Amino acid sequence: MEMFIEKILNFIALEIQVFLVAALPVVELRGAIPLGIAEGMNPYLAALVSIAGSMLPVPFILLFMKPVFTRMRGSDAGVRIVDTLTNRTKRRSENIKKYSAYGLVLFVAMPLPTTGVWTGAMAASIFNIPIKRAFFAILLGDCIAAVIVMALSNALII
Repeated sequence: MEMFIEKILNFIALEIQVFLVAALPVVELRGAIPLGIAEGMNPYLAALVSIAGSMLPVPFILLFMKPVFTRMRGSDAGVRIVDTLTNRTKRRSENIKKYSAYGLVLFVAMPLPTTGVWTGAMAASIFNIPIKRAFFAILLGDCIAAVIVMALSNALII
């Protein structure tokens, strides 16, 4: 019985690790899926847990980024931080500006650093893409990225 409980705790612990790594900016599911697969997790489960983790911050970014940035602009340091983040996001997301939600899907789907859900959600907010449309575009792009990363990770680890 003790071994059974230990297995359950190890299983849950790995899922939580993968979930939390996927929620981190920059790393997102591009790092979480390989982590899960390398630790013996089923590739499909690793992808699902990673999608859930990477999508966790998206509603918060879409809903609260503008009010937080507006408040931050009240100080000199805040203006510099907001301008730096906004300019960096704009430079990396020209296709989102040009193609709106379709560009957002493609941007998030590219499994490269700085093209994930965090930057995509910030760009959607900056370019005033409606929240519901942005959320589903980011989710679709994240799912596409998960399939690509899962396939590559599974092939490399096998």
